[in-house]
Amino acid sequence: MEFFKVKIDEYIATISFNRPPANALSTAVLKELTSLLETLESNDSVRVLVIHGEGRFFSAGADIKEFTTINSGEEFSNLARKGQTILERMERFPKPIIASIHGAALGGGLELAMACHFRLVSEKAKLGLPELQLGLVPGFAGSARLPRYVGIAKAAQMLWTSDPISGVEAVQYGLANQAFPEEKLHEETLEIAKKIAQKSPLALKATIELLNSMKTEQYEATVKREAVLFGEMFVSEDGQEGITAFVEKRQPTFKGK
Repeated sequence: MEFFKVKIDEYIATISFNRPPANALSTAVLKELTSLLETLESNDSVRVLVIHGEGRFFSAGADIKEFTTINSGEEFSNLARKGQTILERMERFPKPIIASIHGAALGGGLELAMACHFRLVSEKAKLGLPELQLGLVPGFAGSARLPRYVGIAKAAQMLWTSDPISGVEAVQYGLANQAFPEEKLHEETLEIAKKIAQKSPLALKATIELLNSMKTEQYEATVKREAVLFGEMFVSEDGQEGITAFVEKRQPTFKGK
């Protein structure tokens, strides 16, 4: 594999995301992740998955430069739908998936983390959805998942300001389960994963099914609508300005068009 390394020990598959410098999510990354999940699902020596990022970040977001190669809003919406499909696959995956977050989980990186069954973070990690900074909206079900964890009001503040929250704040808001000093994060994550791995795989699969049954039709509708608006924002003048400004490393000037 090009972007992921896997180590299996004591029924735990530790998945290291390694795409320097920022572990950005691209189409190729999502495709490889899909293949990896298929492989690990059928592996009886794996009962729990732990995902973490190599280097400075868990994942700093989507591959914005890849956005510049997209030619239409419909193509952009299709990109969102593909991302939504793989992340939904993760959330319904029959084996527990834990996100172990250090550095930053931003944009698509946080959407990836929110698709895991729960999140453990370093105290100083930064978590946020800064898509509005680019004149866009989240595309991988971020607008549907974030309010489930932090509530509508806090989700609105995070989306509209684009300000990230710390790992400690993420625990306070319900976005993460526990926060640890960065140097202890991986060790503590594995200790929790070991407890889970001792449980019956059949019982774990059953509880994942039950937890997912709490999703409503409104949630599904929000995810579908998000993909449509993702494409509409992309073809807007503001969306193009935001992407261009990001690539050119300057502040965007939005006109509401």
